[in-house]
Amino acid sequence: MRLTTSLLLALPITLATADQPAQKPLQAWLDIAKSYLPNAATAPVASTASKAASTTVTTLTKENWQSVLTPSTTDPFSGPETWMVFFTGGNKTCYGRCTGVETAWNESAVILAANPTAPKLAMANCDKSPVLCAIWAANPPTIWHIQLPVTGADQSKPATTVRIIGLNTTTTTARDIVKIHTEKTYEKRPIYESALHPFNGWVAQYGLSTPLGYIMYGFANVPSWAFMIVISMGSRFLM
Repeated sequence: MRLTTSLLLALPITLATADQPAQKPLQAWLDIAKSYLPNAATAPVASTASKAASTTVTTLTKENWQSVLTPSTTDPFSGPETWMVFFTGGNKTCYGRCTGVETAWNESAVILAANPTAPKLAMANCDKSPVLCAIWAANPPTIWHIQLPVTGADQSKPATTVRIIGLNTTTTTARDIVKIHTEKTYEKRPIYESALHPFNGWVAQYGLSTPLGYIMYGFANVPSWAFMIVISMGSRFLM
């Protein structure tokens, strides 16, 4: 049995607009269809998936990431809000090898959109937002699984839990990405702890993330021959 992704994408819209008596059989059929989604995601539908993913995935930039990655509720009993942030790149930061992983991400976003328990999704392209990637010290292709805590009734706020999942540029599929949530494969990765942690690190705590990001971005763009000239001139001066 083969289901086209275009048909699957149309199902939620059909359910939302159908009359109430017709929803029950359609919902039952949708439940059956969902069991085929991981296989359907491997079909050559990159363009369709990309367009559909754009409606469910927030694009992060150095200007908006702090406002986007905040809990959407103030209820202290709601628990942490989960996000999956995908870092990709182009020829400069991913050497042209992120295309397949990006397709898998787009397809997984369509699948996760049908799951009411799915995390919120965001992505950043390190070719287009190099300073943001420098602020986070993020390398593509990776997915950052983030659990944003809500301020408690006593105004205390637990640390933000981050786990980084590296993605294989040749073997990663939409199913692998979906499993990060459905099978909690993110728990196999250690909790990220670093001075450059975008939420908990001391660099962020002192408000130095953005300035340091610009400095790191600047150093990354200095050609190697320039460093050699500086070193040569410095050694001559010391001698």
